[in-house]
Amino acid sequence: MGVCKGKIVVALGGNALQRKGAPATAQAQLEVVRDTCRHLARLSLGGYEIAIVHGNGPQVGRIEQAFETAAKEIPPMPFDVCDAMSQGYIGYHLQLGMKEALNQVGLGRIPVVSLVTQVLVDRDDPAFEHPSKPVRSFYGPQEAELLSRQRGYTMKEDAGRGWRRVVPSPLPREILEFETIKRLWDSTIVITCGGGGIPVVRGEDGLLEGIAAVIDKDYAAELLARQIEADVLMILTEVRQAAIYFGTPQQQNLHHLTTQQAKTYAAQGQFAAGSMLPKIQAAIRFVESAPGRKAIITSLDNALPAMEGQGGTVISNP
Repeated sequence: MGVCKGKIVVALGGNALQRKGAPATAQAQLEVVRDTCRHLARLSLGGYEIAIVHGNGPQVGRIEQAFETAAKEIPPMPFDVCDAMSQGYIGYHLQLGMKEALNQVGLGRIPVVSLVTQVLVDRDDPAFEHPSKPVRSFYGPQEAELLSRQRGYTMKEDAGRGWRRVVPSPLPREILEFETIKRLWDSTIVITCGGGGIPVVRGEDGLLEGIAAVIDKDYAAELLARQIEADVLMILTEVRQAAIYFGTPQQQNLHHLTTQQAKTYAAQGQFAAGSMLPKIQAAIRFVESAPGRKAIITSLDNALPAMEGQGGTVISNP
């Protein structure tokens, strides 16, 4: 793919796949993805080699819900199968969008592939005792109680907006298709670890089995970046920079942090759990894994400028 200025693993936030208030249709998602990919193609045009990791929380929930709605006609599918389905159709949209965007900037020769990816998790991860990842629509209290009783779902109230099903979010331990990703890296843009990867555990017989969970895509992207020896972990989200005292008159945007500064702010509760906190934690883990590595948290439209030192929150060590 020419002279490489650096290897980047890009983690895409939910705004890269779906706009707030937009209909939850395939066409609406594809329109957003096309815009997302135009920004990512600029990284390739800038001389960077990239791999793409994306989330799937709303999508996997809708897939599971669709099967439940049609249960009289079609047998419901287990959650890990729904995870795989979401990887497939989101990856397909990203492939379409990336090829279109690469063609527009004269890089249509670069192949793009989405890889159905299994990620090993620990069956004893504490997350299985404390499900926290929302994956479904909002329900009233009576509907939530019925789903909990009939299907065994864990339902939690979500900031006064209603009740939602939550599933465990264990830490990723091993990307099982990593060697394939490594072989593809130098020639291909790989879309991988979709939704954080399909979570699997090893049974007593050593065989893999899927499990009902959603791995945080920021942690999966960090694991991939660390293993592939990337130069940068880039986490793209709705805001250009992380901030302390976010949403208050005292808000301070953060331009550069050492990992120690990031840890201090995290310990102070400056970053929201389930939002900025996992991004900061993933960035810290990546930067501390080897000298010279850095993490960038910024918005989609600022991806290339942030790589060139313009904006974004950079986490690195001297």
